[in-house]
Amino acid sequence: MNDQAPPAAGEAKPTSASRTTLSHIMTANDANLLGTVHGGVIMKLVDDVAGAVAGRHSGGPAVTASMDEMVFLEPVRIGDLVHVLAQVNWTGRTSMEVGVRVMAERWNESTPAKQVASAYLVFAAVDDLGRPRPVPQVVPETERDERRSQEARIRRTHRLARRRAIKDLRERGDG
Repeated sequence: MNDQAPPAAGEAKPTSASRTTLSHIMTANDANLLGTVHGGVIMKLVDDVAGAVAGRHSGGPAVTASMDEMVFLEPVRIGDLVHVLAQVNWTGRTSMEVGVRVMAERWNESTPAKQVASAYLVFAAVDDLGRPRPVPQVVPETERDERRSQEARIRRTHRLARRRAIKDLRERGDG
């Protein structure tokens, strides 16, 4: 799939058009055997909000194609109010990268939230038959948005190079 061609003129959307935050209080149902929140619970929240952002940006269904660099920085505890913030960082012809930052704060304290995780996900926009469809170009609005867009292009280059290297290795019979 060639994802390099830009979308048609006039289809661009600013970063803020689909930026979304999901907040959730972590309960005992979310706990792992160590008594902290299970990483899979956080990953589901990340995928949920990233999917909402991708759908909003693309104007229809979008499916998770990959998740890169899910990094857990701090444990999340039962009773934490978790905020999952997401935005489109980069768009190709039919896919987009969504950056997600996970923040946590105690539900009953007035201390600032701290970052506990981050992730980058790639979504493909699909039509009613599940076929790829074009997505609007994302327009960075701030210097931070522009930096995120540049970093997303680097990650995309690495994803494509890794995919090519694995394919080459398998074709040689080494994998």
